[in-house]
Amino acid sequence: MTFIERLKSEVLVGDGAIGTMLYAKGVPLDANVEHLNLVRPELVLELHREYLTAGARVIETNTFGANGTKLAAIGLEKREREINLRGAELARRAAAGYDAFVAGSVGPLVRLKGEERELSAAETTEIYRRQAGALAEGGVDLLILETFTDLSPLICALVAARETGLPVVANMAFLEQGRIAGGLDVERVALELAAGGADVIGANCGAGPLEILGTVRRMARVTDRPLAAYPNSGFPEYVNGRHVYRTTPDYFAERAVEMVEAGAALVGGCCGTTPEHIRRLAERLGGMRPAVRQVVVPELPAEERREAAAVAEGFLARWGKEPVVTVELDPPKGFDCDKIIAGSRVLKAAGADAINIAENPLARIRMGNIALGHLVQREAGIEVIVHVTCRDRNLLGLQSDLMGASLLGIRSILAVTGDPARIGEQAGASSVYDLNSFTLIKLLADLNAGVNALGNPLGRGAGFTIGCAFNPNGQRMEVQAGRLEKKVANGARFVQTQPIYDLARLDGMLEQTAHLDIPILPGIMPLVSERNCEFLHNEVPGIVIPDEIRQRMRGKEKDEGVREGLAIAREFIDAARGRVGGFYLVPPFGRYEIAAELVRYIKEK
Repeated sequence: MTFIERLKSEVLVGDGAIGTMLYAKGVPLDANVEHLNLVRPELVLELHREYLTAGARVIETNTFGANGTKLAAIGLEKREREINLRGAELARRAAAGYDAFVAGSVGPLVRLKGEERELSAAETTEIYRRQAGALAEGGVDLLILETFTDLSPLICALVAARETGLPVVANMAFLEQGRIAGGLDVERVALELAAGGADVIGANCGAGPLEILGTVRRMARVTDRPLAAYPNSGFPEYVNGRHVYRTTPDYFAERAVEMVEAGAALVGGCCGTTPEHIRRLAERLGGMRPAVRQVVVPELPAEERREAAAVAEGFLARWGKEPVVTVELDPPKGFDCDKIIAGSRVLKAAGADAINIAENPLARIRMGNIALGHLVQREAGIEVIVHVTCRDRNLLGLQSDLMGASLLGIRSILAVTGDPARIGEQAGASSVYDLNSFTLIKLLADLNAGVNALGNPLGRGAGFTIGCAFNPNGQRMEVQAGRLEKKVANGARFVQTQPIYDLARLDGMLEQTAHLDIPILPGIMPLVSERNCEFLHNEVPGIVIPDEIRQRMRGKEKDEGVREGLAIAREFIDAARGRVGGFYLVPPFGRYEIAAELVRYIKEK
């Protein structure tokens, strides 16, 4: 009898946690679990047999993270096929003599911290195709796709898995209130997975058995596909360097009975569950049959794109009517804000439309720019554009701080990935990078739509005008234009570029991005000396200064250097008039008086 036929006639018990159990057996916490298939196969084999002895009749291969992205992070990408084949072989060997199925475990990909390039759907599918193909070649009976928190990569994995011809279980790890990234709810996910061809639909991980029980009940109402449930053993506690799960095997089994009564046909365990949990599960579920369900299958809703309307207010309100000028000022390294307040007042009087405030630029410690931005708006009466990086806060902290920024009246945000912490001055600081600039823009768009990253309502929209960065100095302008296209699709509404000194590059940028119809403010950083010019050209990433300008700055220092730098900036501004609707000024060394002179030049002429 096939796996699907068995599910229709009896409840099958899955196994429990692999990673946490291997760590409990003495594997170091920093070890790669999947690599154990090659270097400690006897340990993996032992765990499989413990679950089979406990009563599991569906055991998973130790391959959850054996995909190209996770293995590449530790230099094992060339052994991807070998690790998956061996994982399948070990589980197959353990199951010999048992009336059990072997499931190939497939988990989500990872993005390297600080990496902005997003994998396309085709690239993602191909990575999963390699893993699924190796597991199928190794002799698994089915594939389990698990712990996905985003539907798009799960659909890619589902496409690849179905190509093997094996049955596919698609398990989503739902977040708070049964939602996933982007706000989709349990019912919508179940419908999408059924439409995508999943043979079994379910949920795993999460907060614990009670939460998964609620998810199963909701899925059972909208799909007639067999359902799977693999809950965690409750919330973990951190004790003596390890996560400890307190849910007892008896409680776990009691909730599992309710899951079966709600419609689950395949029940196992996720993080924190042990062979003892599975033993109690097998004892309680033995002889149970899948529940008869009353299903009303609704049609999938028409594709809806939730995005905030373009904001034509604030510093962009005059776009197309007169040149818009923004100026960047650095936050102080200490508590004295007098210079930035004074500079903001001078720049406002000169005609500047907004003040940019970076967030710990070059990973150097400076005052927090959200609180400072609020102070500048209050004291100087000019709008601020707060730069927000993905380096310093995790997803939780970013959402909280952005909500606080909205509360304080910050209305413009420039979303950037941020320089890595290692280049800065703070020894021991680490980079977070839960998000990159693309996904941060998505988050900002969600906040504008009045929901957080889980899709939960916030009561109102954040009201942000979302900006993004563009580097016109790269070798391939079309690549940068493609990146900008994705940022605009995610919700960006204006662009500020790296400092640009070459008119040919400006024209190339405008040509490549004309179809996006988005305000672009080219960056202008006035030079002040030959030394300053050579430093920017040779040492600052993203800045390229043409040879003729470097020649003009030769031997120029102090006042002469400032005069020549301003002359070069004015010439660029004059040549760019009519091509762009505004400029983004970055005064060197915080010398706002230089920027003020250029602001007056732009506005008066």
